[in-house]
Amino acid sequence: MASLRYERRIAASADAVWDVVRRPESIPNWFPGIVSCTVEGNIRTIVTASGLEMPEEILTIDPLIRRFAYRITAPLYRFHLGVIDVIELGSVDSLCVYSTTAEPDPLALIIAGGTIGALDAIQRLAEAIVKE
Repeated sequence: MASLRYERRIAASADAVWDVVRRPESIPNWFPGIVSCTVEGNIRTIVTASGLEMPEEILTIDPLIRRFAYRITAPLYRFHLGVIDVIELGSVDSLCVYSTTAEPDPLALIIAGGTIGALDAIQRLAEAIVKE
């Protein structure tokens, strides 16, 4: 089982960063390669640019600690856990941490590549909120 973690310091409040990632239906706005999704209860089904549909189970959306956790339940994966944590460092300074654990290991690497792009987009969106 492979685990990877990337983090990004963002010049925006933790609340602004959290506002970007907290809504399950917002993922096409900030995760590269995801073009749409549907959310029914705690199940989010993402659709990739190649047309692949992948169901995910939303495990937690915790506004107090600003944590969003989910797991991909597609048969491709024997195990998956994705966690986004938003940590307040200052009034307009925060840390966004995106962790992925998956099996088989190569799938963790594929998702981890996407998380780098996701952090870029989250940073751009959150910092744009600050400038408004």
